[in-house]
Amino acid sequence: MTAANAVTFGRIALIPLFVIVLLDKRPLWAAGLFLILALSDALDGILARYLKQTSDLGAYLDPLADKILVICALLGLIQLGLAPAVPVMLIVAREFAVSGFRILAAKEGRLMAASNFGKWKTVSQILAVLMLILNLPYALWVLWLAVLLTILSGVDYYVRFKRGN
Repeated sequence: MTAANAVTFGRIALIPLFVIVLLDKRPLWAAGLFLILALSDALDGILARYLKQTSDLGAYLDPLADKILVICALLGLIQLGLAPAVPVMLIVAREFAVSGFRILAAKEGRLMAASNFGKWKTVSQILAVLMLILNLPYALWVLWLAVLLTILSGVDYYVRFKRGN
């Protein structure tokens, strides 16, 4: 168990607490906890590189933790009436598709690292979720921007998968 993987497991373990706080309609607490969990993604990456503890488990778990956090947040926001279902469905569908590409690539002995599109997609999703939790103006615009970047990064993963890199 590396330090980075411990952070990732901790992030996954705290997602149910975030969902409880979100659904309990405590937006400031939910936004704060979501932000901490989202920023811990950077922490585990820094730890892995700094301590030279990158691992196959971490390469699998880190993006999975991001997906679980964002999807749980978006589903909770639908339940609260703060997010429409269609953009959330598009985001969830892309996340499953990319996970499938990664699984197939792994079966071929290839690792599909996050691209710049993927990183911008993650940032836009985090920003959209935070804005939706706090019911800020233009939150839906940012959510649709996140959908656009999500789809573009999904296409990028598909192209990279088909090329074999």
